[in-house]
Amino acid sequence: MVSLKQLVKNPLQVFGNSSESSKDFQPEVFDRHVMTTYGRFPLALTRGAGCRVWDDQGNEYLDFVAGIATCTLGHAHPVMVEAVTQQIQTLHHVSNLYYIPQQGALAQWLTEHSCADRAFFCNSGAEANEGAIKLARKYGHTKLGIEDPVIITANASFHGRTLATITATGQPKYQKNFAPLVPGFHYVPFNDGDALESAIASLNTNGPRVAAILLEALQGEGGVNPGKIEYFKRVQQLCDQHKILLIMDEVQVGVGRTGKLWGYENLGIEPDVITIAKGLGGGVPIGAMLCKDSCDVFEPGDHASTYGGNPFVCGVALAVCQTLESDGLMANASARGQQLRQGLLKLVNSYPQLFEQVRGWGLINGLVLKSDAPVKSIDIVKAATAQKLLLVPAGPGVVRFVPPLIVSTAEVDEALEKLSQAVAAVA
Repeated sequence: MVSLKQLVKNPLQVFGNSSESSKDFQPEVFDRHVMTTYGRFPLALTRGAGCRVWDDQGNEYLDFVAGIATCTLGHAHPVMVEAVTQQIQTLHHVSNLYYIPQQGALAQWLTEHSCADRAFFCNSGAEANEGAIKLARKYGHTKLGIEDPVIITANASFHGRTLATITATGQPKYQKNFAPLVPGFHYVPFNDGDALESAIASLNTNGPRVAAILLEALQGEGGVNPGKIEYFKRVQQLCDQHKILLIMDEVQVGVGRTGKLWGYENLGIEPDVITIAKGLGGGVPIGAMLCKDSCDVFEPGDHASTYGGNPFVCGVALAVCQTLESDGLMANASARGQQLRQGLLKLVNSYPQLFEQVRGWGLINGLVLKSDAPVKSIDIVKAATAQKLLLVPAGPGVVRFVPPLIVSTAEVDEALEKLSQAVAAVA
């Protein structure tokens, strides 16, 4: 089997580039049959290896999107290939009517490597956050005696696309035309402790109403905006004081992306509830809600998921988690992230009329444009695509960099060179 060290050093040598991509893909046929819920780039990707992907014309791209912070081990990683093959040949789905050993093993790994005690498995980040919202509401009713519980979230947050999670999301653009929204949410500015304390006091004027505070350690869709340590220390203090649950949405930053296993570890706090997805399965759809025993109020029948935690996804996710730990990928994320930020800062200094700053942790980073810049993030992403580098916006003013955690020193340098050429083209 190919070792991860070989893969990191030279993924093309490991996987080769001999197979021909399909050249008969027809976008117009696709568009006739698939709903237009996505603004797609004009690429049809057909194959991947390591940190690289190929389109249907055989063009090679350096992938710094990774399925939007999802492909933890990159593409076609030998560990995932083996785990997928072994599990699909053994048992892939039985439902939660029965004990599932792979689910138990994954839950044990996650709880032993976090501050949580229990796990509930689902299929996506939105579902994980839905579960956390339901848990918080039942906690408010049964533990705090709240008749009409409220969950506080932050402006510019993102928690999913279901009705409850777009309501929890503090961005009106995601809520437009979907009213009536789900009641029971209140928004405050991110990283503003005074505003949070004031909101709790106001909502609790006539008795307890706030059941939980739902926050991202680093706001991903909100512009790659990291939380401040002093702010989150105060959040935890307020939660302890008022017996409020602290829920951390780790869907984008969890599972090693920040250089630590969990985003909350960058902030020196311990949440009551953690929601994860994306990188947990390395690209195989899985989500999870983790919680402490103190708020594990769910009973049989309270919540469920037909596909959640089936043998297939749990077997693959466990292989991803074990590889993340055994092959030092968090250390790699930290080192390569520092290298990337240093290179991006040089670009900021070279184009002061375009860029304001660089921010992020580990391998989730944002290149922030000035508010009066003559270009938007999408313009730079398109120019980078022309240079065979895949990036993704985080709003109109931030270019996001979320490569696989196996990315090498040489690949970061290559990405910076391609980005420099892209920026020169649009500047």
